[in-house]
This record gives sequence, C-alpha cells and structure tokens, in this order.
Amino acid sequence: MTFFNVLWFFLIFVLIGGYFVLDGFDLGAGVLYPFVAKNDHDKAVVRRSIGPVWDGNEVWLLTAGGALFAAFAPAYATTFSGFYLAVMLVLFGLIVRAVAVEFRGHDPQWGRAWDGCFFVGSLLPALLLGVAVGNIYAGIPMSEAGDYIGMPLLGLITPFTLLCGLLGLAMFMAAGASWLALKAPKPSDMQARAAKLRLPLQMAALVLFVVVSVYGHFGIQPAMDPALGALRWVFALVFVAGIVASVVLARKKESDLGAFLAQSVSAFSLVGLLAASMFPNLVVASADSIGPSITLMSAASSELSLMWMTIITCVGLPLVLVYHVIIYRTFRGRVKDDDLAHY
Repeated sequence: MTFFNVLWFFLIFVLIGGYFVLDGFDLGAGVLYPFVAKNDHDKAVVRRSIGPVWDGNEVWLLTAGGALFAAFAPAYATTFSGFYLAVMLVLFGLIVRAVAVEFRGHDPQWGRAWDGCFFVGSLLPALLLGVAVGNIYAGIPMSEAGDYIGMPLLGLITPFTLLCGLLGLAMFMAAGASWLALKAPKPSDMQARAAKLRLPLQMAALVLFVVVSVYGHFGIQPAMDPALGALRWVFALVFVAGIVASVVLARKKESDLGAFLAQSVSAFSLVGLLAASMFPNLVVASADSIGPSITLMSAASSELSLMWMTIITCVGLPLVLVYHVIIYRTFRGRVKDDDLAHY
C-alpha cells in the first residue's frame, strides 16, 4: 500500500461524492417533477432550474469512471462488465433525461411523452446507482480472474441492495426538493409544495440510513479497517447533523439556501462513510465467490501512472471548480418568468 494508492482510492470517492451532491438534486428534481409541477409553467420552472447546470454536474460521474479505469483497472472491468445491464439502464436514463430537458419546451405536441421521459430518466439512475453501491459493499461472486459470475441483473437485487437503492433515491429526492424550494419563485404554490415535501423525504432518508446501517453491520458484517473507526463515526454524525440542520434551517424564513447546503453536506458525508467503510476494498467478494476481493493493493496502476494522474488532477480539478463557481453565480437566484423562453 503506497501513498498514491491510498490517495486515489479516496479521490475517486471524492469524485463520486461530487456527483452525488451536484447531479443528485438534478435527478431528485426530475423524480419530483410530476408531484410538484401541476401545470406547464411549473414544469418549465423545474426544467429551467436544472437546465443550465445538469450537463456540468454529470461530468463528475464521467470523471469518476475514467479515474477508476486509469487508477484501478481490474475494479473498473469487474463492475462495468458485471453490472453491464444496470449500467446501460443508468446511461439510458441519463440520455433520455437530457433529451427530454432540451426537447420539452420546443415540442409541446409530445409534451406528455417528454414529461414521462424526464421522470423515468431521472428515476432509473437515482435508484440503480444505490443498488450498485450496495452490491460492491455487500459483495458479489467473482471468478479467480475477478469476473462477475452472478446473474446479470436479478442477481444484483437483494433486500440489502434494494434498501441501499431506496436510501440513495430518498437522498436524491430530498436534495431535489431542497433545490426546487430554493429556485422556484417565492411565493408560489410550486415552491410551497417542494418545501412541504422536503421534510418527509429527509425523515425517510434518516430512517433508511439507520436501517441500512444496522442491516449492514449485523447482516452483512463487512470486514472494515479498525483504524478508520473514528472516521466512520465522524461521517455518520455529520450525515445526521446535516439532515437535522437542513430541517431546522428550512423552518426559518429566507433560509432555503442554508437548508440546501446542509442537505448537500449530509449527502457528501454519506459517500465519505462508504469510503471509510470499504477501505481498502474496491469490490468486495461475496461468501460464495471463487476469487478474492479487489483491493487498492491488488488493482492499482503503476506508481508512475498514479503520479501523472495526480499532476493532471492538480491542474484540471481547479478548472472544473472555477467553471462550477462561474455557472452557479451566473444563474443564481430564483427562476423568473423571463427565464422560461426556451423551456
């Protein structure tokens, strides 16, 4: 185990955390689309709230996949080939969602079809990403070469992985409700509906977090690094504190931004908890697996490759962050009627 191995293990989870936070509210807004938007004006507001940012937010997922391929190729090969059908469904959802956002405002005759595509294209990734994470944490059967040898899709769905999927979905929806409460015109019926949905979704996320944690600890019983025990507790407490802070801030007037940021901190800490719980495993082998778990020691690229990846990241990551600062500052504030021309 070397410095660069450990560094890139956690950097990949940082990238996943960035995606979970940023595209999380995009997906959540899409899932809530039929429930908060009751007319064409409301629907245009939802689409406009994510329209300028959704494509930049998805870059974090692409970067995380590319980093996994470059830094830990065997883990990339196992997950992307073993979860092939699930991955294709996620990509299908993301593509359909993007097309729906762009076409809905320009093709009113097919409005209902595009609305359905927007909802389904948001729901599939929001649910299946959590299911995939549950599998790499709980363990999958692998051959000696590290190939997934279970059933293509049904083999990935167990009570635990489904609970993980529901936890991810609840977090996405809570983030989406927080985002829409922040971006929708205030006062408006749609803003009130989004704000009203925020609390029950956050409570559902808390309950599912407790259930998944208890199930994972006593039912799955993963082999976790004892040296990171304190860090796991920190992330778990930050997750709970973030939800509580978001609920408290949401009750105050003009605190929608604070509620959204607290929800985002909670989401990022959940990914941090996953990283601290899995270390040093990248893909866990199940009890019936022939091959061993894939770890950062067994799957890492050469030190030279990881060093150059680190140098490139030191140049590229600040540019990405600057882009996000510019785009979010440019489109800050609540959506106005003048903004809806193309949506």
